[in-house]
Amino acid sequence: MTRRMLTALIALVGLFVALYLTLYKVGLIGTIACGTGSCEAVQLSRWATFLGLPVAAWGAAYYAAIFALAFAGVQDRWADSRGLVLATTLVAGWGVVFSAWLTYLELFVIHAICRWCVVSALITVTLFLLALWDYRTQRRIAGGFDLD
Repeated sequence: MTRRMLTALIALVGLFVALYLTLYKVGLIGTIACGTGSCEAVQLSRWATFLGLPVAAWGAAYYAAIFALAFAGVQDRWADSRGLVLATTLVAGWGVVFSAWLTYLELFVIHAICRWCVVSALITVTLFLLALWDYRTQRRIAGGFDLD
């Protein structure tokens, strides 16, 4: 399995988490499975909506974008595309920044932690690290130093 295939797989897992939270937020799921934690407090806070859409829906779009970029990257036509690798790294980096903001809100504004949100943040960091690894590898190959 290549880095890009792994990235696509992890993005797909993130997409399912985000869709689950979106379905809860829009009322299609009655209760959210959280165990211990304050998932409902976070999901029902005023911070759970951004620009009129549930934050989880934005997350679903983010994961779908990462999935599409990673999936495109395993196609022969795009395998050596520097622009695709850069786009994946930038989108994944944006995801880390947004997740960090949401984590700050959970800890210091809402004073509640959603386990699903923590899982999503960890997935986002993992996707960024994979994208960064792919970016650095491609730069080494482009420079003539294939160290992988």
